[in-house]
Amino acid sequence: MSVRERRARLDASGRRVAIVVSRFNDLATRRLVDGALECLAQHGAPDADVWWVAGAFELPQMAARLARAGRVDGIVCLGAIIRGETVHFDVLARAVTTALERVAVEHGVPVGLGVLTVDTLEQALERSGGKHGNAGWKAAASVVELMAQLRSVDEPAT
Repeated sequence: MSVRERRARLDASGRRVAIVVSRFNDLATRRLVDGALECLAQHGAPDADVWWVAGAFELPQMAARLARAGRVDGIVCLGAIIRGETVHFDVLARAVTTALERVAVEHGVPVGLGVLTVDTLEQALERSGGKHGNAGWKAAASVVELMAQLRSVDEPAT
């Protein structure tokens, strides 16, 4: 049996990336944007358009519009859904992640999921540049990697 492992180099040179970010819980989401921008710059994409939307619920609609318009090669979606006293948290978290997955699959554009789903603001801050790293950076890195992998699939075999 012959096995070929395909690993992409994290290189976003010449790629157009959009960041779609929720204004709601912006104490955390602004830090997520900083992490995503740092990652993109580190991997060859120093410019990105940052599109602010009201909340996490609006992320999939904006991502779908960008993907449909063909304006970008990848989309990093950032938000912070913090548990409250109602079931709204569970409904919103599931709806947003499912819709973002659908955008990625239906449009063939890499979509990075940098939407925090946490119990407290403290946890959101820990995951947006605190002791647990920056989920914005990680979401951007996943977009960079998948853009490279998809590009290698589209290239003629040698």
